[in-house]
Amino acid sequence: MNEPIDSATTTTSPESQRCGLVAIVGKPNVGKSTLLNALVGQKISITSRKAQTTRHRITGMRTLGATQFVFVDTPGFQTLHANALNRSLNKTVVGAVSDVDLILFVVEAGSFTAADERVLRLLGTGIPTVLIANKLDHVHRRADIAPWLQDMQKKHAFAEFVPMSAKNPKDVERLFGICEKYLPEQAWWYDEDELTDRSEQFLASEMVREKLFRLTGDELPYTSTVVIDKFTEEPPARKGQKRLVKIAATIVVEREGHKAMVIGDKGERIKRIGTETRQELEKLMDAKVFIELWVKVRSGWADDEARVRSFGYE
Repeated sequence: MNEPIDSATTTTSPESQRCGLVAIVGKPNVGKSTLLNALVGQKISITSRKAQTTRHRITGMRTLGATQFVFVDTPGFQTLHANALNRSLNKTVVGAVSDVDLILFVVEAGSFTAADERVLRLLGTGIPTVLIANKLDHVHRRADIAPWLQDMQKKHAFAEFVPMSAKNPKDVERLFGICEKYLPEQAWWYDEDELTDRSEQFLASEMVREKLFRLTGDELPYTSTVVIDKFTEEPPARKGQKRLVKIAATIVVEREGHKAMVIGDKGERIKRIGTETRQELEKLMDAKVFIELWVKVRSGWADDEARVRSFGYE
């Protein structure tokens, strides 16, 4: 589809509307959350170089013209550790691909690993699946992609192949045109200006977790999590001011050493996590945000089914 999509939407009659579910699946760290954010047009899913950042099924919506795309970003399918947390995450992936209109299977362009193969095995043949060869901008020799795509054709009956970069607006725009024809003709499920079905409280916990991983690098185990203890909002004190959102959150880590790492020298790291989270949430929520962060040690929580559930995992 070469014509640019006009993002200015107009209300259409239900008879002419299209709407459907599109699952975004793949192994950890192939760019699924970056792709979701690009498709929605705003950041609703956190991104990090650390594998396995996304832990929940996150739905993002985008309405263009007469079509409403409902995208589902899933955790990367985990095979390394069979703890309670990973069993919960994998259950989320399997659930997401069973009842959608289209699957976007995301891999890195030119690469196909054993981990990719394990995710591919989850996908049946009953739902159209588009192969997204992401991170095309990282491929130095484009000529190498053609034989790779031929090889990929033998692995699964893909409906289409889309080499692209989730960071390239033109590639994302083209993807809408490809997805649209797979969605059924039916009335929209959401208002046309809605972007996600997740609450602001959920987005706040995810944003803290993103900054946590980005600012601690590979030192902190991915099992660290964030729990929102308090989330309140106050209306603007006077006309022209923004509402005030107050958040208290606890960062849960496995060991005392991890706690010291998160707090940092003289509390500098946790202060920076709080500041960067506040700045991002103020943009996202269009509000004045006050955030307070604490760190607690809960050894072995990722192996404890009850605690995994109490921290908000399915």
